[in-house]
Amino acid sequence: MRLGFAGTPHFAVAALDALAGSRHALAAVFTKPDRPAGRGQTLQMSPVKLRALELGIPVHQPSSFKTPEAVDLLRRLDLDALVVVAYGLILPAGALAAPRLGCFNIHASLLPRWRGAAPIQRALLAGDSVTGITIMRMETGLDTGPMLAVRAVPIEAHDTAGSLHDRLAGLGGELIVEALNAIADGTAREEPQPAVGITYAEKITKAEATIDWRDEPSAVLRRVRAFNPWPVAETRLDGVQCRVWEADVAPTGVISPADGAAPGTVLAATSAGVDVACGRGAVRLLRLQLAGRKPLHAREFIQAQRLAGARFEGP
Repeated sequence: MRLGFAGTPHFAVAALDALAGSRHALAAVFTKPDRPAGRGQTLQMSPVKLRALELGIPVHQPSSFKTPEAVDLLRRLDLDALVVVAYGLILPAGALAAPRLGCFNIHASLLPRWRGAAPIQRALLAGDSVTGITIMRMETGLDTGPMLAVRAVPIEAHDTAGSLHDRLAGLGGELIVEALNAIADGTAREEPQPAVGITYAEKITKAEATIDWRDEPSAVLRRVRAFNPWPVAETRLDGVQCRVWEADVAPTGVISPADGAAPGTVLAATSAGVDVACGRGAVRLLRLQLAGRKPLHAREFIQAQRLAGARFEGP
């Protein structure tokens, strides 16, 4: 089949590579316009654009698909199908209807759970034990289309948004090629999404990254894992921002708030980690970063900071 591809971030690159190595022909890549970044605010290309240029695939960067010109471009490309992965632009009905067989999306959840922008982080925050990839036909509704393929993966105890992102990105590439092969061979079957179990994955904001030490240990750890590598869970130490990159459950026997320690209080600071009181227990911080500094493992962090009697601040 003659395909187009629409995607922007690193998550979409694995699917682009999988399609480039498939039996199908990639005629064009769509990605969001270059955007200024860094202190110099120089224009930077998206990861998908960089990879498409390496592969020698023509790249298009409309600022919107709500214009007749953008839809006409899709029609002129004479595509059999358009694969969409974390593109970042809304495709209206006219754009969805432009490819001969339609548009197909790789979504990083087991639909209809976690429709929307941040399914990986929301699954971790909610404490889900399983997630996966769904290949669906796109409709004008938010992730509502019928499913062509679904594959589940377990969420491991120490998975972060970063590690889960990488596993799901690779799986998405594999599954979209299988689905497109089935479409080309006439063996594809579409199933409507279940009417129950619908949840929405709202976009992540930096404000959500602040640790509330009154939460139970499991909730604190979910926040640390869900916001690694962005925006990174944070607290404050002596009024200074302190990011928490890694944490674990504190060993049995560490003092809890029930024993008189206020949430956020440093209970112990050793080379093994920084134990901090929270609701009904304690967590052990393993990798921390003060504002303007590089991330440090606990054994290095405690050498540079006086933590005796210290207390991390919450919201």
